[in-house]
Amino acid sequence: MTNNTALCSRILGPKSGFALAKNYGPRTWKSLAVFVVAACVAIHGQSSPEQMADPAVAALGSGFASDTAQVNETTVHYVRGGAGPAVILLHGFPQDWYEYHRIMPRLAKQFTVVAVDLRGVGGSAATAGGYDAANMAEDVHQLAEHLHLEHVYVVGQDIGGMVAYAFARRYPETSRGVMMLDALLPGLGPWDAVKANPITWHINFQQTPGLPEQLLAGREAIYLRHFLDSDTFSDPDVARYARAYAAPEHLRAALEIYRAFPANEKFNAEQQSAISVPLVLVPGKNSPFEKLMPSFADALRAHGCANVEIEVIENSVHFVADEQPDAVAQLIERHASL
Repeated sequence: MTNNTALCSRILGPKSGFALAKNYGPRTWKSLAVFVVAACVAIHGQSSPEQMADPAVAALGSGFASDTAQVNETTVHYVRGGAGPAVILLHGFPQDWYEYHRIMPRLAKQFTVVAVDLRGVGGSAATAGGYDAANMAEDVHQLAEHLHLEHVYVVGQDIGGMVAYAFARRYPETSRGVMMLDALLPGLGPWDAVKANPITWHINFQQTPGLPEQLLAGREAIYLRHFLDSDTFSDPDVARYARAYAAPEHLRAALEIYRAFPANEKFNAEQQSAISVPLVLVPGKNSPFEKLMPSFADALRAHGCANVEIEVIENSVHFVADEQPDAVAQLIERHASL
């Protein structure tokens, strides 16, 4: 453990002033919680990857390992475990590979499981460009080739779902199926209505040139907590995800992913060829996007996708792998099995 990590552990530990602050009421507790999480994000943002060995990988159990690969002119980080047919897991915003930590051990009992940090997030290198879904699908494709994985099943949530769909479009011959967890597809179906909905205010904000970098630097934990509700995500969870975006180049990368949405719209609208890759749309039952899924499914069929179905996760909203991990794991097991 590094000195910085040890410092944060002492601050967050059960005998710390942080814990004692509970005695002074909820307002003091919440204020100190946000301050400490932000401080630890700032500390860890200055640490090198070598200093920051991830205990979350060890917590998955024996057989899981963290590594990087040089693919598509960048460095991509992934966590791999298990054996059998390959399942690739792609996270959404504002998370990293850890989004799937609750289901990876279960899936590894029958699949080779590879959870990937998307370009510019967490352990993956930030680049000057290349954040459109089609290019990040190339990252995933080259990673699968690097790992000698064939006929892969790709699961993506949120942004990861956009990448998963682009993967199916670019490499249908290498994919045995794609699952999109509460994911929307720019340029298809009711996308214009999605952008106009107040709940997606952050799309325009994060696409604004230059400004979000200045406003969010050093405040990543505060911003991410807005999206990650306290019923599902603990303060350490938020701190972990904030670290994945805290370095200036990684914060910029997260914003560039959103700034690439117009390129995603163009790519998706242009895809008209017939493909038979099974596509499964999986919204949370309580997601504001659940009622839009039939329209997205119709749009996919109109664009040549012959095999589209919808599966709804009960008692869930947007972060379905965190909110209902067993239900998501069951769906993946059913659809990804050969």
